[in-house]
Amino acid sequence: MAADEREGVSRLRGDAPARRRVSAWALMLGSGPRFARDAFGPVLLFYVGWKFIGFRTAILAATALAIAAYVWERRQARSGITAGIGLGIALVQATAGLASGSTTGYFAPPLVMNGAYGLAFLVSVMIGRPLAAVFAQETYPFPPEVKASRTFRRVFSRISLVWAAYLLLRTGLRFVALLRSSVELYLVINVLTGIPFTAALMSWSIWYGVRSFRRSQEWGPYLADRPG
Repeated sequence: MAADEREGVSRLRGDAPARRRVSAWALMLGSGPRFARDAFGPVLLFYVGWKFIGFRTAILAATALAIAAYVWERRQARSGITAGIGLGIALVQATAGLASGSTTGYFAPPLVMNGAYGLAFLVSVMIGRPLAAVFAQETYPFPPEVKASRTFRRVFSRISLVWAAYLLLRTGLRFVALLRSSVELYLVINVLTGIPFTAALMSWSIWYGVRSFRRSQEWGPYLADRPG
């Protein structure tokens, strides 16, 4: 195994084409705004439309934003995983909101999905296929040798567990707020537990991932000469 890993490093150093620099700051600038758009854009647009125009129009506007984001990502030759997830949630929300005619019905699907994501992150670690690794490949094209390594699984398993804890705790808090408070208070809690924590967690995930790979025995030598 060690010989195979050294051979992989050798191929990456010599024969493989040069890859872009592994910079935590560059990765955050590249993926952070897109994530914020997909996660919070439709919800905020719905609230503004609901207050100033009307319930059904707000739902249509939020759904249109999710569709536009997904189409944009696909046209940029990206897989659009986060935008696709956002679109899926927006479509379920629109269906539930229009069918129920209530804000509770509109906001309930994201809570269910958020809890499901938390469980998915947890289960993915248990089966040895950490979900954080799937999203990481949206920001950096990891070579096959890296994706098959122990370091890759270890790093993204830890990141997945942190995301699982955050998503499950946030789901519980928002569920209580949705049932026992006003829409405004729910949205305040949604934003306060969303944008700041998500931004911080994304920053930590990228920083921790880059730092762990740089310090690993498997890939540290390959990344040592790359500024970041």
